[in-house]
Amino acid sequence: MTITLLHTTEAHRAIFDALRDGIAPDTQLRHVLRPAWLMRAQKADPTLEADLAAVIGRATGPVICTCTTLGPMAEALGAMRVDWPMMQQAAALGGPVMLAWCVDSTADPSVALLDRALSATGTPQKVLPLPLPQYWPLFEAGEADAFRAVIAGEIRQAVTAHPEVRGVILAQVSMAGAEARLNDLGVPVLTSPEAGLRAGLALEAS
Repeated sequence: MTITLLHTTEAHRAIFDALRDGIAPDTQLRHVLRPAWLMRAQKADPTLEADLAAVIGRATGPVICTCTTLGPMAEALGAMRVDWPMMQQAAALGGPVMLAWCVDSTADPSVALLDRALSATGTPQKVLPLPLPQYWPLFEAGEADAFRAVIAGEIRQAVTAHPEVRGVILAQVSMAGAEARLNDLGVPVLTSPEAGLRAGLALEAS
């Protein structure tokens, strides 16, 4: 059983390998790392689609795109977006949700995907945006602990200010590590890696 994962950062490889080891150790993960693809997507590079299509076309099993910015294009070419199962979980919460992100190019794809999930369940609900781009340089510098700490701190403050929130969505795979610092938040903190991998495993098994 093989699942191909499309990454734009090396840090995601370890995240998914660890999840695989705990969930389905017999599954082979084929990691395709293309850091330049994020910048090319942000610049609307017209040649990116062909490069992405070539990689997806060579895959022999499910393909999961772990970059939120690339998600819409990858999905149109046959890949699964890692954040789609998370958005479905958010739609099932039945109340206002907070959507946090750290890369501005993530915002529109994430909001659109959440809107799709809400429409599919017929449960329109308020979405409170929480942009945190000022902390992205910490992740880029490899300061993972500091990045998780400030993300968790901002979310804690925001949820305190909005007690009506029924759940928090961490839009990017890179933000998932902040979840462990928010176990006492009182509302679900949704992340994409495990839900996305489980969905990919289900596709492979079907």
